[in-house]
Amino acid sequence: MIKKIRILLVDDQSLFREGMKTLLSVQEDFDVVGEAANGEEALRLAARYQPDVVLMDVRMPVMDGIQATRRLQETLPECKVIVLTTFEDDDNVFEGLRAGAVGYLLKDVSSEKLYEALRAAARGEYFMLPSITAKVMAEFSRLSRPSYSGASELAAPLSAREMEILALLATGVSNKEIAAHLVIAEGTVKNHVTSILSKLEVKDRMQAVLRAKELNLI
Repeated sequence: MIKKIRILLVDDQSLFREGMKTLLSVQEDFDVVGEAANGEEALRLAARYQPDVVLMDVRMPVMDGIQATRRLQETLPECKVIVLTTFEDDDNVFEGLRAGAVGYLLKDVSSEKLYEALRAAARGEYFMLPSITAKVMAEFSRLSRPSYSGASELAAPLSAREMEILALLATGVSNKEIAAHLVIAEGTVKNHVTSILSKLEVKDRMQAVLRAKELNLI
């Protein structure tokens, strides 16, 4: 039996929610368990249905998506949030990530990328398009203090292959895309990513990229 990914849709436009539900319903492993028109309603439904992933709009009445994401991470930390919005606004990107979102997508994203993002989020992975990842990295570089050589700071050094994969992670690509680029199995990529996270002492891909940037590894 296919394990369903339970999804909560949050957007103040009912027509958009209906279209998104129809789009997701064609995938056997997706189950839209609820729809909310604002952040407060999203919190109530999330508590009731315990979704795996929430697709969260940013600009909504009553409570916006950033506030709702922050509250969700306090009350349901296992629930993953993907911000889905019309606007590629820098402040929204950074605020969404600070609030605990694991992804940031524009509403004109392709269905394939949307599906990929939902599945990545359900696995506990970050997912952002390269343009968004570039914004995050640029902002981190602007704010970070002068760094130092990081090799000596690691309990165990990264292998040449791990360094190669880490550089690709910084571009925002998925494990599947890394596997295709390096001509190796996706499972092998996953094992390398797990090792990278362990050596950098971080919990997820985004933290790994930021930590590697801090250590001058990329």
